[in-house]
Amino acid sequence: MTQVSAQWWDGYFDDEYLVEHAPMFGEGRDRPEVARAIEVLGLPVGAKVLDCPCGQGRHARLLAEAGYAVTGVDHSPRLLEHAAGLPTSARFVRGDMRRLPARWSGRFDGIVSLGASFGFFATRAEDAAVLAGYARCLRPEGRFILHAANRDGIMARFIEKDWWESPDGVLVLHERRFDPVSGLLDVHVQLRRGAKVARRAYRLRLYSPSELAALAAQQGLLVTEVFDGYRDHPVRRHSGEMLLVGQRAA
Repeated sequence: MTQVSAQWWDGYFDDEYLVEHAPMFGEGRDRPEVARAIEVLGLPVGAKVLDCPCGQGRHARLLAEAGYAVTGVDHSPRLLEHAAGLPTSARFVRGDMRRLPARWSGRFDGIVSLGASFGFFATRAEDAAVLAGYARCLRPEGRFILHAANRDGIMARFIEKDWWESPDGVLVLHERRFDPVSGLLDVHVQLRRGAKVARRAYRLRLYSPSELAALAAQQGLLVTEVFDGYRDHPVRRHSGEMLLVGQRAA
């Protein structure tokens, strides 16, 4: 199996990532997700919104289309190249979500983290730094959304192996290992193109809803609701994902 580096995220989000996760991308998913985000944020048109991390800009583009002043930040140069090619008024910046610019303090009315893009880093302290940055960049009582994998639901229906075929015919295989002590989920990936096989791996730290809400509160983010992903009902024990909604603490 491919060894998972603690810095796996540094080069993972490239063209192969787009191939691997192609079934997750597209208007049929993006628009309902953004519509739900707009509904729960409850911000007026013209509000300043930070999309962090923004990936290839699929959510930022639609938030800007809805009338928000959107800034997207991401670490991946390749995904930002895709974002820069979109027909959108959103602004894209390369950056590290653990260390958001000091000049952004108190700038944003809302922050969104969509696409289950939380828990990438080697330590819990780094995850906490992400949340602290969100709190600092929000105006007083600014709103936030954090979409994340739900440890409880994933463990209740753990899938050790699965596979699917990308739209361009690449066979994608995932094999998973979970350490319940550290909370780390390692995913070993194969991309098969005929006889050619590319191997990759990534790692996520999984949190339960209560753990993540408590971590957010420690950093100045008050979670007021936790939904079953993008669905309009509360998170459940078997929910594989969760959408935390709240505001910067007074």
